[in-house]
Formats: sequence, C-alpha cells, structure tokens
Amino acid sequence: MIKGYSHQEGRLVEIPYSDQALNDLIWIDLVAPNRGEETQLENDLGIGVPTRDEMAEIEISSRLYKEGDAVFMTAILPAHSDDDEPDMQPVSFILTGHHLLTVRYHDPRAFKTFPQRAAKVAMGLNSGESVFIALLEAIVDRMADILERAGRDIDQISRQIFRHRTDEVVEAKSLQVTLETIGRKGDLVSKIIDSLMTLDRLSGFVSQHISGKGDPAGHRVRVKTLTRDIRSITDHAGFLSQKVTFLLDATLGMISIEQNSIIKILSVAAVVFLPPTLIASIYGMNFEHMPELKWLAGYPVTIVIMVLAAILPYLFFKRKGWL
Repeated sequence: MIKGYSHQEGRLVEIPYSDQALNDLIWIDLVAPNRGEETQLENDLGIGVPTRDEMAEIEISSRLYKEGDAVFMTAILPAHSDDDEPDMQPVSFILTGHHLLTVRYHDPRAFKTFPQRAAKVAMGLNSGESVFIALLEAIVDRMADILERAGRDIDQISRQIFRHRTDEVVEAKSLQVTLETIGRKGDLVSKIIDSLMTLDRLSGFVSQHISGKGDPAGHRVRVKTLTRDIRSITDHAGFLSQKVTFLLDATLGMISIEQNSIIKILSVAAVVFLPPTLIASIYGMNFEHMPELKWLAGYPVTIVIMVLAAILPYLFFKRKGWL
C-alpha cells in the first residue's frame, strides 16, 4: 500500500499517490509493499527501494548509506508495545530530492499519530526533510512513553516484592508470576534499548548529511536536540535494565528463602521425630532377653519417654530461634 502526503500551510494532507501528483508529495509511506508497488516507486523516484531482507541486515553499512543524491537510513522500531511483547521490525527512511520515502512492514504507533497531528497543527512541514525530522521526534516521544510506562510497572513490581509481609513464607505461585512479569519487562526494555541504539546511529548520520549540504531551515539544531534526547532516554533505559536485574535477583533470592524455609521445616520435623523413632525401634526388636518386656509399666513409660524425646528438641530449636 502506498500513502501519499502533500503539504498545505505547513500541515500534512493525505492525497492518493500517482506519478502525476509526485511533485506535490513530500512524504510517501510504503506499507508492506508488493513487487509491483516497489517497481512503480523505483521508476518514479529513480532509486532502488530496499527489500525486506536488505532492511533486516545488521551491518551499519547496510543500514546507513548514500546512493547518488538519495540517503538511506534504517532503524528498528517497536509496534504493539502496550502488551509488553512489541513487534520489532526495521523501518527504512529514504531522503531523495524533496521527498521522504518510508518503507515498513508493521505499524509503529508514531506512523498513526504523527500524520493525524500534522494534519491539524501547522508544524512547518514543507519538505521531505522537515517531515523526516518531525517524524523522528514523534518516534522518540513514543519511545519515552513506552519507557515511562515500563518504569511505572517496574516500580509496582518492586513494591510487591518488598512489601511488608505478615506471613512467614511467600507463596511460590505468586513469586513465579512475579518472575514472569519481570522477565517480560526486561525483554521490553532490552528491545527498546536496541531500537534506541539504531536511532542514535541514524541521528548522527542525518546530522552529517545536513552539515554537508547547509542548513537553511535550522534542522541541524533540531537533530542535535533529538540526539541528546535519544541518549538521555537510552541512559534511562539502562537504569531500568539494571533495576530489572536487581528485581530478578531479589525474586530468585526470595524463592531460595522459601525453599530453605521448607527444607528447614522438614529437617526440624526429622530431628524431632528421630529420638521417638529410635526408642520405638529399640523396643520393637525381637530379642528374647529384654528386661523391660515383662515390666508392667513399660508401655506407658516408653510412650512418655517418646513424647519427651520429641518435645525437648522442639523446645531447644524454639529457644535458639530456629523455628
């Protein structure tokens, strides 16, 4: 699908794409294209549209490069991040002439909210380059929103883990759910960090491109500000990643404490019942000459001794604070 956007008084206006309307377009959004659409754009713009496999390559030279007057940039962006399982896929940005061409195979939130906002608010969008920078700002804002939500969720997990407990043993099921939640948050933060790293490289490449051709519109200052924002968000994401690791270690430690408590109870029970078992075993032996066998009070006395042998270790453990 090909979406075309023109400008009117600094606003974006969506218009049907056609080769006749090409000169009026400043942004062409290519969504999950088929080969026919790729060929059409390649013929109209005179550039090679990167394929999905080419966009997925991880080499810097494959993500950031120039071909003639066209500048090709690819970044990894998240979509559907509200459910903690974002769809991470590459998105290519191509600046050619006064056009911006974006190629993508998923739907990051910024590609929905930015055109809607740009259609209502005059943002000085009169070229592909201005649209590109404004779109990057919207993408970085979305990244910040995702990390803010993740930070609140991580704080909530922290309060659940370290809250004051009236019970001595934490339920294993509750800890397992917490562990799974921490894992999902850690995976989300790590994916956002990966995405921010690609955006940081992309912004540096854009800054060099703008510096090389002059900057009459003041885009260079906006790109520098954008780079600082990306790096500050990356630092915050690193802090959240460290906090996730800390919470993971804390949860695993509590699981170990719970297991130790269970083992302690079993060990104490074994020690408490060991002396009575020993006494019962002695008088359960079938030897002929055992003086107590003909003792009239032998049975009740033996029962009393067995009870005392169980109670005394329990009282000892209780006094030592091991129970």
